[in-house]
Amino acid sequence: MTTFAIAHGGGDVGWSWHLVAKALQAKGHTAVAPDLPIEDESKDLTDWATTLVEALPSTEDVVVVGHSFGGFVAPLAAQRLNASALVLVSAMIPAPGEAPGDWWDNTGYEDPGLEDAFFHDVPPDLAAEAQRRERGMAETPMAKPWPLDNWPDVPTHFILCTEDRFFTPTFMRRVIADRLDGVVPVELAAGHCASLSKPDELATLLAAYAR
Repeated sequence: MTTFAIAHGGGDVGWSWHLVAKALQAKGHTAVAPDLPIEDESKDLTDWATTLVEALPSTEDVVVVGHSFGGFVAPLAAQRLNASALVLVSAMIPAPGEAPGDWWDNTGYEDPGLEDAFFHDVPPDLAAEAQRRERGMAETPMAKPWPLDNWPDVPTHFILCTEDRFFTPTFMRRVIADRLDGVVPVELAAGHCASLSKPDELATLLAAYAR
């Protein structure tokens, strides 16, 4: 049995991964997606990773998953846990010493200006609940450099959402090629919030990385 430690995205909550967690549990695994302390100005990315690590029932055989802004958090947890795998899902890929607030300019991100960039393929009831649960983001972690000197020595994978309107496939493929040498993304026909729009399909892809 593998434990999946999930770092949710910016402004989000662990609830957004409850359907994926259920699907992983049906496959015999455990999934943990705590609410990270994203609103707390006294906490930084290292503290967010600590929250994720401390939520785990076991640190044996852990796959760490990072979604969207969780890409800044998941590698920190993966290194501390000596994780069996690190999986990024439509995620930001940090460079050593890069502050999250600088990532957008450094990667050449341009807002595609598409309507409903997040929930266009999510069932309306789930989209409404996700929006109700949205939270603010503290400013302090945005200005602090990402603390790792190198990418963690952990097998790394990327799930690219081909219908993502926020991190478009063209943009994401370029960032992956620039920042994750040798990583070939696996594609999923879903938007940015695949954990709500395609939870079963996403769980199946994640389960493939279980030991």
